[in-house]
Parts: sequence; C-alpha cells; structure tokens
Amino acid sequence: MPRRNLRLAATDRLVETGFDQIRAEMEIPPAFPDEVMAQVSSARPREAELDLTAIPFVTIDPPGSLDLDQALHLERRRGGFRVHYAIADVGAFVEIGDVIDQEARNRGTTLYAPDLRTPLYPTALSEGMASLLPDRNRPALVWEIDLDEGGEIAGGNVRRALVRSRQQLTYHQVQEQLDSSTGPASLRILAEVGRLRRLLEEERGAVTLPIPEQRVVGADGGWGLEYEAPLPVENWNAQISLLTGIFAARIMVEAGIGVLRTLPPAHPNEVQRLRRVAKALEIVWPADVEYPDLIRSLDPRLPAHAAFLSEATTLFSGAGYQVLGEGAAAGIHAAIAAIYAHVTAPLRRLVDRYVGETCLALSAGSEVPDALAEAMGPLPLIMAQAASRAGRYEAACVDLVEAAVMSGREGEVFAGVVVDLHRERPHGEVQLRRPAVHARIDGEDIDLGEELLVRLVEASISTRSVRFEQA
Repeated sequence: MPRRNLRLAATDRLVETGFDQIRAEMEIPPAFPDEVMAQVSSARPREAELDLTAIPFVTIDPPGSLDLDQALHLERRRGGFRVHYAIADVGAFVEIGDVIDQEARNRGTTLYAPDLRTPLYPTALSEGMASLLPDRNRPALVWEIDLDEGGEIAGGNVRRALVRSRQQLTYHQVQEQLDSSTGPASLRILAEVGRLRRLLEEERGAVTLPIPEQRVVGADGGWGLEYEAPLPVENWNAQISLLTGIFAARIMVEAGIGVLRTLPPAHPNEVQRLRRVAKALEIVWPADVEYPDLIRSLDPRLPAHAAFLSEATTLFSGAGYQVLGEGAAAGIHAAIAAIYAHVTAPLRRLVDRYVGETCLALSAGSEVPDALAEAMGPLPLIMAQAASRAGRYEAACVDLVEAAVMSGREGEVFAGVVVDLHRERPHGEVQLRRPAVHARIDGEDIDLGEELLVRLVEASISTRSVRFEQA
C-alpha cells in the first residue's frame, strides 16, 4: 500500500500538548536521575578482546536514527556464507547492578512517541558512545555465523571486539542500490541470504503477517498518518536479526542457562474461528492447508485479505520470556517456529544485553557470572510490564493523532473497509482508504471485509477518540 500523508486540521501545539498529557498520565519518566547521568558521564568502555575495524561494516536503519544497535557484513566462504553481525556492546559501559542498570530495569525498553523518544539508556550512551555510528571505533559483540549453501547454520561464535562502521544507510538507499545493481557485494549477499532464510522460515512453518504499518509522521513542521508496506530489504535485514536470535537461543539451550523469547502455538479454537472468518470473507482455505501457508498467499491490498489479516493477529497472543534452568523444556516461538532469543537490540531493550553477556560467556567456554545468572529471574516480568506500557503509550499517541487529523471534519464521508467486528457490541473497526485512520464504526448491519462509505460522527482530541457510522 503506498504512503498516504495528511496534515492535521488541529493546531500542532494542541497535539504536542496531548503528547505531554499522555506521558503524564502514564508516568513516563521525563529525565534520568542525577546519579545515572553522573555515572554515564564518567563511563569508559572495557577493553575489547579483538580489533575487527578492518571489516567494512554498515548499518541499515530508518532515516535520522542515532541509536544504532546493529552493523553487518556478509561474504561468501567455501560451501556457503559468513555473516558478521556487530551488536552494540552496552555491557562494555554498564555493570550488572550499577545505577545505570537499575534505572534500565525500571524502564525495560525505549518508548517511542511521534515528538520524542524516551530512551532505555541516556542518549550520551545510547546515541553516542555505545551507538554504532559511522566512522567511529566502537565496542561491539560480534556474531560470526557460518551458513551452508542453503542458508542453514553451520557454526559460529560471538566475541567482544572493536568495530568501525563505514556507512549509515537507510532501507530506501539500500533497496535502490540493490534494484539498480549498484550495491556492494556484502549487500547483494544480504539479499541472497535473506531470501534463503525466508525460504527456510517457510519450510519450518513460520509466519509473518504482511500488514501495512500505520505510522505517525512529521512532515513540514506538522503531524500526519500513513500506511507503509515494508521494503524487501527490511525483511532481508530482519532475517539476519532472526538468524542471530535463533543461534543465540541454541547456545543457551545447550548450556541450560539464559532467557528465551517465546510464543505459544495458536489455540485450535482460534484457528477454527479464523476458518469461519475466511468463509465469511469468501477466502478459500482448503482443509489440508495450514494457516501459515494461507497467510503467505494473501495480499493485504485486497479488502477481504486485509480484514482477515487483522483478525489473524489473535493467533499471536501470549508472547513472553522464559528463563532457562528451571526444569522446564525450552519453549519455542511459534511465529518463528524455532527456539529464539532477543539479542540484537540492547540499546533499546533490556533483555538483549543480558542475553548477549550470557552468550559471550558460553561461547568462550566460561561460566556465566553469578550476578548475571541471578539477575535473569525477574526479566520476564520486567519485560512484560515494559511491553504493556509501550503498547499502551504508542496506541494512545496514534489515537491522539487520528483524532486531530479528523477534527473539524465531522459529517464528511470517507471510503473504508470493515476489518474487525466486536463480538459483544453492535460495532466494529473500519480502516479508511485515505487518510490512514483505523477507528470504531457503529452499526449492526456491517460485515467483516465489507467495503463501504462511512460518515465521521466524532473526532475528540480531548478523549483521543474517533467514531464513524455507515453513510
């Protein structure tokens, strides 16, 4: 789906005040404690074991990013490929139990709003001395993962090293280079490996919902909304992160210590409900076809398919973290169809630093330090609470912008698609064609996947609510 931007009808100041109100309601911390800032200002990285600055790493991120967690370089080797994946070494600056670590445990994750970022670590660390910014030597955990010709893991390790990124690229820049065959060999290999890993993902029965993302965007000093489908390179880049998380999980499961990211399999009753939804939307779903295969066959640009994909999100509930070593079998991540760990975003997610430090010790054949092992226990609860707050925060910000985008347009008629029906009330959810708004629609005589005209009934900035009725 192409990008669709719309400037706000309300004043930008009113929206920015609304963002401040959301932060106050959710008690989002406005700053770091003085003792944390003092320790960051005096922090010096521990000495790296290796100097890998000769490897021409590059980063690939959205435009304007400063908290750069990952840098990559891929090359061919006899019988396959070698992936070098440098991950920002937060542990080079932060010790388990110090004041920076304690504050990070209070936060859990970086929080994102359209007007500002509330970081997990002070920006002097997360956007400065620990970030893999170009043309600067930085400490990193460097994952060296060998793949065979089919993209399967053949071996690897992780070590502390000094690295130097050569370029900070955006997804659009890399996609343009690959489309025009002008990119360096490493990026062409990224595309090749990404496709191979995607095929292996499909063979495992993994599934990714191809739903265009709704984003709040800043443009020409204002705020707006857009839908944006991911570029192919975004998936290929994500495959390297998934590969590293799978490899990290194998290291920890073999040793019986660490933290996994888990997701239970879809409940059979929920799959059966989706089969009924497919029938209602006239989507052919043969009895012998598993839902991952069906989802891969859908086109989110088609109204019925978009509605089905929205309903399919219910299959992916219950994600969490599992601390190994408690006697239970290692849980898998059902959407990835493999054991998996979060390890590639330590500047933005607390658990990744702990997993990285654990894998470092295990890869070196060392014991995991007692302080690190003991600190893992509370991580599932910390991360669950952080994820819940992040979800509520981002949803409130989008609701605010949607209300502001539609404010003053009550009575106008828009084209949309019904993407959800609430079971207990006579209303559902409608996704507009333009602007990129997803909101409530009242009425009993509406069908899932139906294309219809809707009239705006309410757009309240104060309550962050938008409501339509069938026109």
